[in-house]
Order: sequence, then C-alpha cells, then structure tokens
Amino acid sequence: MSLHGGGCLCGAVRYETLSEPLRVTTCHCRFCQRATGSAYLVEPIFPLADLRVTKGAPRTYDHRSEGSGKIVHVHFCGDCGTKLYMTFERFATSCGVFAGTFDDPNWFEINGANAKHIFIGVARHETILPPGVPTFPRHAMTNDGAPEEPVVFAEARVVRPGGAGPVG
Repeated sequence: MSLHGGGCLCGAVRYETLSEPLRVTTCHCRFCQRATGSAYLVEPIFPLADLRVTKGAPRTYDHRSEGSGKIVHVHFCGDCGTKLYMTFERFATSCGVFAGTFDDPNWFEINGANAKHIFIGVARHETILPPGVPTFPRHAMTNDGAPEEPVVFAEARVVRPGGAGPVG
C-alpha cells in the first residue's frame, strides 16, 4: 500500500490515495486550463476505490465534457474552492487527482512508461513537451474507446501556433 495525503488550501477537506497511480495524464484541453487557471493539468489517475476522503466532505460540480458528451464530476472544497479530484461518467471506476493538492506533489514519477500528454492541439503556446512521452492532438482514445495513435518525440518540443516545433 502506498499512502499519500493531500487536501485543500484551508485544510477543511483532506484525502489520501492508497496506491501508485495507474498512469499520469497531463491534459492541455481548455476545460483543464480553466479548471486549473494554468496551462495544463497534471492528473495522476487512481482506481476510485483507492481514494479516501479523510476529513470534511467535498462539494461536487458536474460538467458535461465537450469532447465525449459525458459528465465530469469535479470535487472541491466548499470553503476555499480548491479543486481536489475528478470522477467520470465515462470512466466510472477511476478518479483523477489534481496533482498540486498532494502534500508532496512530486511523490509519483512521470515518464514515458506511465504518462501521456493529451489535447496538445489546443495547448498553450510555448509549453514544452518532454521527449519519450506519448502525446495526442486530442484524447488518447475515441469516444467509442478505440485507442488513438500517439506521437512520441525524440527531443523536447515547444508548442507553437500550428504545431509542436523543436526546442530552441
């Protein structure tokens, strides 16, 4: 068992994960940009059964995904507004944690074997994509569940208008 805790800014809601992440998704879609107020979301994905709220009760905002048409449930602190994790109509047995809410947001590794970057087609310009990590212009799978073909860069790339170009 791998216990790792996290919580909101004010401390009213705390959680812990009970396992290593199944994978780590870095999402550059407009929803994740707005939800984080940043260029992208780093989202370790866990079995839903391996996430436990240990203090407080998060509130939930339900958002219909523009891509899949399915509901994304955003769980957040009702006092300070910190977004903590998401659950999904489309992936009912999984949850994605907002990585910055972990007490140690560096406890899990991100590499080409366990991670991917999705929606790089709408990524913020000047975002650097690491080498060796699968990337996808949109989601990593179609709405019917078929996998998309990843692009893996041998060298770091910078997102520029019209695509990802070499660094430098």
